[in-house]
Amino acid sequence: MKLKDILSPFNVWERAAKKPWTIKDPINDRPGAANYRGFHKNDFDKCIGCGSCEEICQNDAIDLVPVEGQETKEGNSGLRPRIDYGRCCWCGLCVDICPTGALTMSNDYTWVADDPEDYRFIPGADKTKWQDATKGYKRDEGIALINYDRVKMKEIEPENRDKSFIEIVKGYNKDQAMKEAERCLECGICIATCPAHMDIPAYIAAIRDDDIENAFRILYETNPLPEICGRICTHKCETVCALHHNGEPLAIRWLKRYIADQIPKDKYMEVLGTEHLADPILDRKVAIIGAGPAGISAAYYLAIMGYQVKIFEALPDSGGMTRYGIPEYRLPYDQIEKDYDYIKSLGVEMQFSTRVGEDISLEELHRDYDAVFAGTGLHLGRSTRIPGSDNKRVYFATDLLREVSLGNEIDVAEKIVVIGGGNVAMDITRTLARLQNIKYGKVDVLTTSLETEDIMPADREEVVEAREEKAVIDPGWGPKEIEISDGKIKGLHVVKCLSVFDEDGRFNPKFDDNQRKFFEADMIVESIGQGMDLSYLSEEIKSGLKFGPRGRIQVNKNFQSDLKWLFVGGDIIQGPDVIHGVANGHVAARAIDQFLKK
Repeated sequence: MKLKDILSPFNVWERAAKKPWTIKDPINDRPGAANYRGFHKNDFDKCIGCGSCEEICQNDAIDLVPVEGQETKEGNSGLRPRIDYGRCCWCGLCVDICPTGALTMSNDYTWVADDPEDYRFIPGADKTKWQDATKGYKRDEGIALINYDRVKMKEIEPENRDKSFIEIVKGYNKDQAMKEAERCLECGICIATCPAHMDIPAYIAAIRDDDIENAFRILYETNPLPEICGRICTHKCETVCALHHNGEPLAIRWLKRYIADQIPKDKYMEVLGTEHLADPILDRKVAIIGAGPAGISAAYYLAIMGYQVKIFEALPDSGGMTRYGIPEYRLPYDQIEKDYDYIKSLGVEMQFSTRVGEDISLEELHRDYDAVFAGTGLHLGRSTRIPGSDNKRVYFATDLLREVSLGNEIDVAEKIVVIGGGNVAMDITRTLARLQNIKYGKVDVLTTSLETEDIMPADREEVVEAREEKAVIDPGWGPKEIEISDGKIKGLHVVKCLSVFDEDGRFNPKFDDNQRKFFEADMIVESIGQGMDLSYLSEEIKSGLKFGPRGRIQVNKNFQSDLKWLFVGGDIIQGPDVIHGVANGHVAARAIDQFLKK
């Protein structure tokens, strides 16, 4: 034994003269440390009810429950986490995983209550003394349990693509797809936002499991156009992805493409188990007008139910606006054919270059078929109707894109101005830039729109890539007049657009006529929207229908018109976009099945 061991008990006497440290009110006067993990707080303005906290909790201490005043809406389940403090171990993983940063922990640790049920608590729902606490545990921004950075997809560099219509993006390989799929939180908020309600978490989980055939089958439950949608879907699901609140959303569209790209066309029937469906098994017949996404979707689901289906298409091939309105560098024709050839293999008959209303009447279809579905799309351009817009060198974007797809030569000027700010405007801008580059060895195309760049409806990547391809984007201007001299276009006069919509969200642009610009041009292209062609409806047919805003045929929730045998869907009812067409066709197919079984 050492001397200090003998003397150490006597050392305590040196504290005998000191005043003791006494906490008179330990309940209220002893706050936790600044970063203490106390009772939970939840910012309802940030919380989207994704359930990540519930999923990660190892003690099953968190349940998502409905809360009064919190409604289900796009990107928000309306549910909120309830904490069971009988189970909670205060590990803080729920805070670390929260993608929006809504869930935190106060540094308050004292709570006295008589009822044990009080300790099953919904943070943020009831006012508590710690709700406004500024101290406590928060997610460390330097440490993340989630990878918020998207796996980048390889694409062709601008200088190697600006004279070519070869596909720009190359798709994920296996390692990239699995790495990106690992980012999914499986919250399912994307499902509600997708118009087709695809089971996105399920097919992404199948990618993680490297079970591509199962992933493919999940796609076809709700979407028979995975190659097309995997490339040009408007991916509304990604805008509400929980990861988007703190980083980049999951690349849902690209993962869908990855799945479809892995399955060879000759394996579709085997993988999907549809070898027995090559011949219809029912004697009921359905006619479909239009071989676009809505019509093809309806045809697919009717075919697997066993119906005899025939599609009548005015253009020379299938695809609708996906083929005749979207450039091949975004959607290669062979990928369109991969989706559509499978539909044909199921016994669906397609008759091309046949315009209903001219080559065959709608009344004849009604006579020869048990039901008709019309998905005729938006193929007509809309004019600004400004002075000079009737000049022969003023074109609609839809007409030019169709001519390019048909392989016809178009009149490409040296100086072109495009009016419009949507994806179609970007498509024609980039198409014309390529054609100019091929013909003249330079690009001189400028695109302007009413909307400023922050509210342009075009996808951001479309704007960025257009600029990379040497097109000029100058948004926030309203077209006033096309200057004509000796019958030739000299350019476009524009004025500054101050706002596009009024306080009620209605289209009501306001301008400052004192701020003006002049864009030189030999050719003007209008891309301010698309219209429908309902000329196939005779006056007798029209008399039996109701029409709503903007001349759209009124249909019920099943896309059935007042003429019970006529169903209508796709862009002429809802959209315009591919995924709405797919969803419409699926719903209409089920409704047609019910109609024919009565």
